[in-house]
Amino acid sequence: MGEALNGLKRTIMCGELREEHVDKTITVMGWVQRKRNLGGLLFIDLRDRTGILQVVFGEEINNDAFIKADSIKPEYCIAVTGNIVKRESVNENMPTGMVELKAESVKILSESETPPIYIKEDLDAAESIRLKYRYLDLRRPDMQSIFHIRHKAAKAIRDFLDKEGFLEVETPMLTKSTPEGARDYLVPSRNYPGMFYALPQSPQLFKQLLMVSGFDRYFQIVKCFRDEDLRANRQPEFTQVDLEMSFVEAEDVMTINERLVSYVFNEVLGVEVKTPFKRLPYKEAMEKYGSDKPDLRFGMEINDISSVVEGIDFKVFKDALDNGGSVRTICVKGGASMGRKDIDRLGEFVKTYKAKGLAWIALKEEEIKSPIAKFLKEDEMNGIIKTVGAEVGDLVLIVADKNSVVFQSLGALRLELAKKLELLKDNKEFNFLWVTEFPLVEYNEEEDRYQAAHHPFTCPMDEDIPYLESEPGRVRAKAYDMVLNGEELGGGSIRIHDSKLQEKMFNVLGFTSESAWERFGFLLEAFKFGPPPHGGLAFGFDRMVMFLSGTDNIKDVIAFPKNQNAFCPMTEAPNVVDTKQLQELGISVREKEDN
Repeated sequence: MGEALNGLKRTIMCGELREEHVDKTITVMGWVQRKRNLGGLLFIDLRDRTGILQVVFGEEINNDAFIKADSIKPEYCIAVTGNIVKRESVNENMPTGMVELKAESVKILSESETPPIYIKEDLDAAESIRLKYRYLDLRRPDMQSIFHIRHKAAKAIRDFLDKEGFLEVETPMLTKSTPEGARDYLVPSRNYPGMFYALPQSPQLFKQLLMVSGFDRYFQIVKCFRDEDLRANRQPEFTQVDLEMSFVEAEDVMTINERLVSYVFNEVLGVEVKTPFKRLPYKEAMEKYGSDKPDLRFGMEINDISSVVEGIDFKVFKDALDNGGSVRTICVKGGASMGRKDIDRLGEFVKTYKAKGLAWIALKEEEIKSPIAKFLKEDEMNGIIKTVGAEVGDLVLIVADKNSVVFQSLGALRLELAKKLELLKDNKEFNFLWVTEFPLVEYNEEEDRYQAAHHPFTCPMDEDIPYLESEPGRVRAKAYDMVLNGEELGGGSIRIHDSKLQEKMFNVLGFTSESAWERFGFLLEAFKFGPPPHGGLAFGFDRMVMFLSGTDNIKDVIAFPKNQNAFCPMTEAPNVVDTKQLQELGISVREKEDN
């Protein structure tokens, strides 16, 4: 049974003790990391969120405390009072390793069963166990370090934006469903039977309304919700750094967000981030890297050899070009040493991205090897090699298909090769860039209509507005994504503030005037009253913390995350509710029918 504090106060944290505290009487409280009994002396490593302190109990120091300490087990929560002394055996691997606490008294505040997971750094345990006992997982020093970083990052963001004149304004969690994108999480209303609130996928419409309200500069660190199938590093609820500005153009928004990110990385990590960031138009990003979030920490750019192979009588190339596609390559420096099995695996890899296959040319010292050599004349082969800048020892990989397949497969192959060749193994670089001029809309073949690539309120580039109704597919948006090391860190756009242009946009997206007003009427009504030009951006805060803390798992940076099935093993949510609760909402539940 645990003892009460009875007025005992902690005077200092375990990890704060240093040589200057020698000869001082202190009280520390925390959890027992481990215990070592050496006969007349007993050592306990005591842990709190600041670090570990060695505590020594001795029969000669205080026999009663020694006897009580002998009953203590790992993860007991205890309070210890005593004097700080210099350690005879210094531990240079611990910040507190020069001193130890000579215990005069100890209170066992609460006992602990044997934990189902070890409370230690670099834990190798199943994710399901870690999530089920998350409160124990969070005791681990490396996890607590992550949440210290998360706190510092949030504070740095607030400090920077406050100095820049932004106001933090909270927007509703219970709002109207405006389905256009991922599925909403719905919340039934007791007061309005048969009607539902939606949890926000983002505060998009509300932050635009705040611009109409004249707030000028708004931000919020806010929870967002999306009911979608989870992929790696996606969660059903996530945190967003959301901001909006009035009377700005795209460059204004990008510049202030560069400065924000630079400030945060410097405050949290002491890293100097160089600005301005590189700007890369979407079209160039796709053509060079096969991705709208390219990793520029290594080369291996994609080359278009369509014009070089145009006259070659090779069916794979000819069919791709005849169907409006292209033939493109990446050159792997030193890749000619790869074995045939490795290259065949790369061929299977690109097939997962709908490529029909992978042609290759290996420039070995003694000869050129290629399964397509028999289809090419010598000058045609040399033309390809010269165009891609390949040299002896290099491997040229070729995909021929429609552009979307070529970009996707070579973009993924480029990243796969970087892993395989360990090009980024020791790379600690933070490579930021902006991808700009995204397509305004994309064609949904299943629904036979255009849909907004970003959202329906994204403004088109001024020079592309004449094509909005006649050739919507060629219209570029005033949209921009901040990319870091091949991951989208944040994205935003300049919004439409002209009602006539907004009406055209709705027409392109297949909305009737009635359906547009049904979904977005409260915003359209507000736009009758002098909306300012405005734009903004939202960062994925969880992803930012991943970069700052050096983890590649988004669950590590969220205190109580869901698993890949959007389930919480700790609380067992979602779960059934009482029939009475359902009756109050006018809801009955029926079993899902098998398809």
